Amino acid sequence: MDYDVIIVGAGASGLVAAITAAEKGASVLVIEQKEKAGKKILATGNGKCNFTNMHQSPDCYRSNDGAFAMKVLSKFDNISTVKFFEKLGIVPKERDGYVYPNSEQAASVVNVLLMECERLNVQIVCNEKVIRVTEPDFTVHAQRQDDSVSTYFGRKLVLAAGGCASPKLGSDGSGYALAKAFGHTVIKPLPALVPLKSQDRFCRTLSGVRTLAKVALYIDNGFAACEEGEIIFTDYGISGIPVMQVSRFAARALDEGKTVHLSLDFTTGISVDELALMLTERCIASPHKTMEQMMVGMFNSKLNYVVIREAGLNPELSCRAARKPDIEKLAKRIKNFTVRINGTNTFDFAQAASGGVSTAEVDASSMESKIRNGLYITGELLDVDGTCGGYNLQWAWSTGHIAGSHAGGTAKTKEK
Repeated sequence: MDYDVIIVGAGASGLVAAITAAEKGASVLVIEQKEKAGKKILATGNGKCNFTNMHQSPDCYRSNDGAFAMKVLSKFDNISTVKFFEKLGIVPKERDGYVYPNSEQAASVVNVLLMECERLNVQIVCNEKVIRVTEPDFTVHAQRQDDSVSTYFGRKLVLAAGGCASPKLGSDGSGYALAKAFGHTVIKPLPALVPLKSQDRFCRTLSGVRTLAKVALYIDNGFAACEEGEIIFTDYGISGIPVMQVSRFAARALDEGKTVHLSLDFTTGISVDELALMLTERCIASPHKTMEQMMVGMFNSKLNYVVIREAGLNPELSCRAARKPDIEKLAKRIKNFTVRINGTNTFDFAQAASGGVSTAEVDASSMESKIRNGLYITGELLDVDGTCGGYNLQWAWSTGHIAGSHAGGTAKTKEK
């Protein structure tokens, strides 16, 4: 079976690439290894699909080449994305810059994409995994569930197979092998937007505790990144959006054998001196209380106990007996609570992957490979990962749209 464009992967970038290629008049085949298209989209935004963000800046995207992402977005940005989905039927709803379908159902996004694919006669084959690509042009061999092999011929090939994050949803890393087979360099993929593990025993004590904090990441005791918001302690370590935002840098540092720790500030609105004064006033007001009792009402009771212990104090110490150095040590620990990090959670729990195909080998204006003409690489396969807030989906839409448009247009031109 011959096609102008074959796309490997029916995820976010693959479906948009299929639509834009078909709009150019190209015949398009999408090969998906899972039982249905768009599975990973359905899981985004807790099922509500935060499909883009109105705030776009270079620091929203991480890569070895910091300029690459913005070059791509200049060709198809968040405004273009909103218009694209409005045309398909999605009514956008913005909340603090985060954009969702008004239905607040990720299924709506998948459904309009699939309806457009159907309208444009895009062929989607599921339950087939691409195992190799040979010549002439792009002869694609895909393994079915019964181990038989299908063969398809394409003039252009788009690799949109995803990275390693959430393998149960289809991103099992197989796309990297396909890219390597064409000679591409793959920067080691590591989990991103993922909870972090700690060897500190107090994490088990604090498991389930949620609190607001400023999270500063230190690598070999040097400051690396900072985020603020709600964190969640777990029995294995720590999670929450601020932690996940800095996890990419932690993962790469740990992989390089460096030491990593987090410094948590539980009272971001006041200084150490102001906090020490507050604690002193609480002790003076209740001299009959213990240090632990004095802190009731400030933080979660489990956190109160652990912070006091980590400050080197006895929770049973009476406020009457507490001295100025004791109060200062407690205040400093609340403002600088150290959590040592010794690992990340697995790709099963990651929302994205850092690393991937080197962007130096891909043309930002077309997403075409600089190594093999007619080959395009999109989405999470590339060495670009976004922060939380719709940025990874925006990256998928942008790269998919550009790749599909270019592949579809040039495939038809070549045919003529």
